[in-house]
Amino acid sequence: MKTHANIPIFVPHMGCPNACVFCNQRTISGHNVPDFTKVESEIENALSTIDLSKRTVQIAYFGGSFTAIDRADMIYLLSVAKKFIDDGRVESIRISTRPDCIDEEIVGILRSYGVKSVELGIQSSSERVLEVSGRGHGFECCKKASVLIISAGMEFVGQMMTGLPGSTKEDEIRTAEAIADMGAVAARIYPTVVFKGTKLADMTYCGGYVPMSREEAIERTEAAFEVFAERGIKVIRIGLQSGEALVSGEEIACGDYSEAIGEMCISRYFEKKLSALCKGLSGEKVTVFCNPRRVSCAVGYKGENKTKIKEEFGLLALKISPCEELSEFEVRIKKD
Repeated sequence: MKTHANIPIFVPHMGCPNACVFCNQRTISGHNVPDFTKVESEIENALSTIDLSKRTVQIAYFGGSFTAIDRADMIYLLSVAKKFIDDGRVESIRISTRPDCIDEEIVGILRSYGVKSVELGIQSSSERVLEVSGRGHGFECCKKASVLIISAGMEFVGQMMTGLPGSTKEDEIRTAEAIADMGAVAARIYPTVVFKGTKLADMTYCGGYVPMSREEAIERTEAAFEVFAERGIKVIRIGLQSGEALVSGEEIACGDYSEAIGEMCISRYFEKKLSALCKGLSGEKVTVFCNPRRVSCAVGYKGENKTKIKEEFGLLALKISPCEELSEFEVRIKKD
């Protein structure tokens, strides 16, 4: 069975009709405005590193509001990608955009050029949070956009954020539930990061916004992740892709950022599962079985789950073992 590969092409902040309080696309993507004439060679170079006999390839236009850029530029980028679909080396195209930059005409164009997946920046289902965050549209717009995408036979992927101004953990759980109800096949969750040069940084400096602590970010993001996991919706990513400015921290105004936030959140999800299963087993030797891909998450970030569960429930021994027959987030235990 072939595995999947993305060739990411960044189109940062171009055409975006709004300046959301949290957004600094140049910092987030690590890219300035691209030279479109180089896109074809970028794709060729990326393809030269991929074994096409073992992998299916998708060209992904990320980083901004793809469908809001100049229409001629959008069609040019789609036509470049379509050449690779037509010659059989690429399977499809993925784009990311805003809900208020989707309509029937745009959806028709996307479909005609081989777009398979459309990622929508939903961010929140709360009208209050959308307004405070400067999104420039309401949640009804998000629902209409998702319907157009799905009706055209394309995949809808929902992006959401935790820790936005005015947002609560309950708001974020409702957002995850709403994205699932809208028919998303996958999701991304982004804990809010306060970047320099954003309105959110100004709000923070004047006391109008308090960034999440690391523990709060883990707790709130895990709660949203749990909704998707229990609904069988794949979470493609938790946290921003780490560009150089993120790794160094030079563009972060304040608050906490960790490249490992995704691992921490999924580890917390498994900790909760293990706690429920190990309750009442004091004095027992226990083996926990989980999918091989998730053994490290069950063990926990830096091994903390294994240590904490063993001590909290008084287990004599706790072993975590892979089991191929279990689904990604399924866990079973056996008393030894």
